[in-house]
Amino acid sequence: AMAVSPDQRFLFASNRTPPYSLLTLAINAEDGTLTLLLESPAVDSAPFITTDRTGRYLLAAYNPPDRKRRTGFVSVAAINEGMALAPHQVIHMPPKAHAILPDPSNRFAFSPACDGDLVIRFAFDVATGTLNPDGLAPLYMRPQTGPRHLRFHPNNRFMYLVNEYDGTIYCYSYDARNGSTSEIQIAQTRPPEMAKDAIVRASDMRFTPNGKWLYVGVRGVPTSLAIFRVDFATGFLTPAGHCPVPKEPRGFNIDPFGRYLLDSGFLSGHVAVYKIDSNTGALTKAAELPLDSPNWIKIVRLP
Repeated sequence: AMAVSPDQRFLFASNRTPPYSLLTLAINAEDGTLTLLLESPAVDSAPFITTDRTGRYLLAAYNPPDRKRRTGFVSVAAINEGMALAPHQVIHMPPKAHAILPDPSNRFAFSPACDGDLVIRFAFDVATGTLNPDGLAPLYMRPQTGPRHLRFHPNNRFMYLVNEYDGTIYCYSYDARNGSTSEIQIAQTRPPEMAKDAIVRASDMRFTPNGKWLYVGVRGVPTSLAIFRVDFATGFLTPAGHCPVPKEPRGFNIDPFGRYLLDSGFLSGHVAVYKIDSNTGALTKAAELPLDSPNWIKIVRLP
């Protein structure tokens, strides 16, 4: 997993093989090349990392690969002079914690647990860099949905949660004053040609910068990106089709201008570039690059 500092000067990455660690790399503003600055110990295998909104802390979610101890964790690590230190707070989570994300106000953080079928809500104290779940009830999903990743709409009024196993997207209105949510819609990413009893294996989701289109990775057969039009006023999603992509779309991203989407074909060994039709949301392949097991994609706009 990877994250970029808000000022675009540093890249953070999680090493998911023992000994687990969190890496800090400096981004060269001239050509984008990377220089390793620090490798700090991590709690376990982290499939998701992100900075808080200020860039002072690195939040991580852990999914231990040992099936006998799938209890997950989340952690907070201070970022000092751009470098991520060892975590100073670790909290146990339900099984298969797969992400953690601060809300737009930076006062709350949300962490979905795939095998717990819930999302833990935390209050986040930016002064101390600590998470506190007390007083905030979890968000519960139907059994065996597998909540995996979540994103906030660019207008900060809505939150979307993608479920790995059944492929649903839970859509919520969001109030940043108290971290409260209200479910408004359940949308489906399952392609029409996929077997109804097949596990969808939904992965990540991304909005175009203008918030008009939402794309969701589907790793079941056939692999694709599900496309949705987003209603700014209501937050509702309207299906706009599926685009076939190389196997399998675990991570992808959209350029800062909303013109291109880059998708990682983790099992195919390719990164594919698609041009985004701003009127329909449709994707047209523009290029393809062979890479060894590509996973996360971060896009940095250099000065």
